[in-house]
Amino acid sequence: MRLPIQSYLAELYSRLAALNDGDLASYIPELTRANPDWFGLCIVTMDGYAYTAGDAAQTFTIQSVSKPFVYAQALADQGVEAVMRRVGVEPSGDAFNSISLDPHTGAPRNPMINAGAIASTSLVAGDTPEHQWQRLHTALSAFAGRSLSLDQAVYQSESDTGFRNRAIAWMLRNFDITEGDPMPSLENYFRQCSLLVDCRDLAYMAATLANGGVHPLSGQRCMPAGHVERVLSVMATCGMYDYAGSWLYEVGMPAKSGVGGGILAVLPGRFGIGVFSPRLDDKGNSVRGIAACKQIARDFGLNIFNRTSLPSLTVRRIYSAAESPSRRQTGRHSVAYLREHAGRIKTLCLQGEVGVDSAEYVIRQLQQLAPDTDSFILDLHLVANLSNGAARLLHEARRELYARNIALVLSRIHGRKAIEDALRTNTSDASLGFLYFEGNDIAVQWCENRLLKDLPDEDEIECCYADSGFFAGIEASVMQHVCRLMQTRHYAPGEVIIDAGQASDGAIYFIEHGRVNVLAPLPGGGHQFVATLGPGMNFGELVLLGQRTRNALVHAESATRCRVLAMDDLNTLSAALPELKIAILHNLSLDLADKLKHATQMISVLAN
Repeated sequence: MRLPIQSYLAELYSRLAALNDGDLASYIPELTRANPDWFGLCIVTMDGYAYTAGDAAQTFTIQSVSKPFVYAQALADQGVEAVMRRVGVEPSGDAFNSISLDPHTGAPRNPMINAGAIASTSLVAGDTPEHQWQRLHTALSAFAGRSLSLDQAVYQSESDTGFRNRAIAWMLRNFDITEGDPMPSLENYFRQCSLLVDCRDLAYMAATLANGGVHPLSGQRCMPAGHVERVLSVMATCGMYDYAGSWLYEVGMPAKSGVGGGILAVLPGRFGIGVFSPRLDDKGNSVRGIAACKQIARDFGLNIFNRTSLPSLTVRRIYSAAESPSRRQTGRHSVAYLREHAGRIKTLCLQGEVGVDSAEYVIRQLQQLAPDTDSFILDLHLVANLSNGAARLLHEARRELYARNIALVLSRIHGRKAIEDALRTNTSDASLGFLYFEGNDIAVQWCENRLLKDLPDEDEIECCYADSGFFAGIEASVMQHVCRLMQTRHYAPGEVIIDAGQASDGAIYFIEHGRVNVLAPLPGGGHQFVATLGPGMNFGELVLLGQRTRNALVHAESATRCRVLAMDDLNTLSAALPELKIAILHNLSLDLADKLKHATQMISVLAN
């Protein structure tokens, strides 16, 4: 099954690959060697699943995207107060290489501009420059989930031409923001910017921040949880330099860009996004990267100010029709077949706010269950809201499943205007795109009919009463006596066979042809549907246990033929053949026990 987000990223890549605005970074000579057509995309979920498109495996130097993670390490090593005395958190509104210092303290405005980043690197612990570099490398590698390599050529190019950064480093030393010789820490800053990453690395680093500082695949805590919100706050207000305000307004996610062409964006608790394309705009941000993030945010409604819940909490329960079959039992053959194959019908009960991340999680559940599934039912009874992006993904999943001959239908959305509107808005189909049903029982019936489509139509089946489980184990010679006692009765569609509350006629009915509906009376009037029965099934058998008043209404759904056995006749025969009644009561007890078992399963499903 091709997952919808994967399809979406592939289509987005194809559309934006033709965007050729912007130029390669030239102030670091080695960066001019990049292929301007490189373009990669990656989205990582909170359980570590990665979607990629384009040149997602192409490596490039991380550059300024390293800054939030080094700032996080400085906070961990020195504490908030010590770092705040040396690096501020105010947006500068200036370019990445601006010399923007507090006029009173000389501290850099924030850790995302070069001055603040150089100061942050100097604050990372290490007895020697080598030990400090090992700590920086280990920290950045932990966020990526693998050991990162150094691009020696880019490092040397930065070191050889980084005169402005050297001036910034000495200026920081002049204001006592750094201590001792600033050059060794500056070299480590050049090294951190020269580490090789790809789109997946950026997305996993972003997902680690989104996941509260814990890498979603390795499970390693990469930074103290209390510092995550501080890092994300600075990224939101300063991560895109003098484009930060427009970015937050238009995209709405904490982010960081680098002149190598990388951008990572964080949607806390939901996604990490990595984009790479080396063509830059005049502010030093990737042109395609910004366009991709804008489109993703717009299409899926991703914004830190949107309300959301943990995706894994969206799926309240998953159960199959084996646990909760429909009440339509059209015949002995179909009942036996459904009991064997009912596990191929699965219901997923959803709840809460269903956004893109929640829909993505649900769809991956569908993908995992699909190999042994014929039909899926999404019960939306407890869904408070369905976002447009989520509706779009569900439509795509429906089409992908349909191509594999797997049905995806909805239940209990009638009258839920917000959900209906989201489904209708995000499909080109004339209707909502989905089949949807008033209740789960009707949805399960429809799915059961799909399973039964290759079986003979029960309406065409003739079933002898002697084949009923009611008479299991009774010898043929005894059944000959029973046969002579039975009457044949015909009922027209809609005709009442048994009425609730009437005195029992003392008869048991065996369906040979057609279907009947069983309904229970409700205290306030009206009836509750109980079951549909077909050939090979029986009703009225509680007279065996002394029932004097019928407790259900039974009427013919189609032209029906029954064989009818009167209790008086059965008792007379049983006096001569006592083993007959013993066998019948034994079979009845097995049938009632089976019904009780299935009723208990259904109650368990409803209770959860």
